[in-house]
Amino acid sequence: MDLEVVTTLAQAAGADPTKAGRAMALGVAGGLGAGGAAVGIGAIFNAMIHSLARQPEMRDELTQVQWLGFALTEACFFYGLVAGLIAFFL
Repeated sequence: MDLEVVTTLAQAAGADPTKAGRAMALGVAGGLGAGGAAVGIGAIFNAMIHSLARQPEMRDELTQVQWLGFALTEACFFYGLVAGLIAFFL
């Protein structure tokens, strides 16, 4: 969107154009962050399935690594979400 369009929409809604732009940026960043986390989690479980198909006897070790990767991927998303919220409100 063009800055002029954002300004016009914000003024029509009776809001500050800066706040409207920040709100849209937060929404886009949150959506992209969620999409990135979804792709990362999908890659982790895809690798887990392939690993178990090749070496089923290593199930316990692979499961531990899988959940560690899942937790770290989700943590990265939540850190980004919190950083976006802090940037929005400051």
